[in-house]
Amino acid sequence: MAGIIDVPKPRVNCSMLSQYTNRPVCFVGCVEKVHPTGKTFTVSDGDGKVATVELNDPLEEELSGVVELIGMVSNKGGLTATTYTMLREDKGIPFDLELYNEALKVVHDFPQHYPFEVTSSG
Repeated sequence: MAGIIDVPKPRVNCSMLSQYTNRPVCFVGCVEKVHPTGKTFTVSDGDGKVATVELNDPLEEELSGVVELIGMVSNKGGLTATTYTMLREDKGIPFDLELYNEALKVVHDFPQHYPFEVTSSG
């Protein structure tokens, strides 16, 4: 069985999480608050909505700014992250979460043009 990293995943924002309960997703958001245990934190999306992220292991580094998360959507509507990647500013240009959020809406409004699931044609 393929791992969560190896399977196609939809890119989602907070308002889309409930549609993908118990399914793998990719989420990009800004770290808002990290719990002192380092096992949970909150992220906001391009609409300013907030989701809770749970980790299996505590963070080993300071987490801030924009992050890309790969994980499963929990029954509570949050994310259980398998991996995260901090998206650093490139040459002083910050990641535009609002623009990213608009792109997500287009991708989800026109799935026939932007499929995220691989379908067999046989």
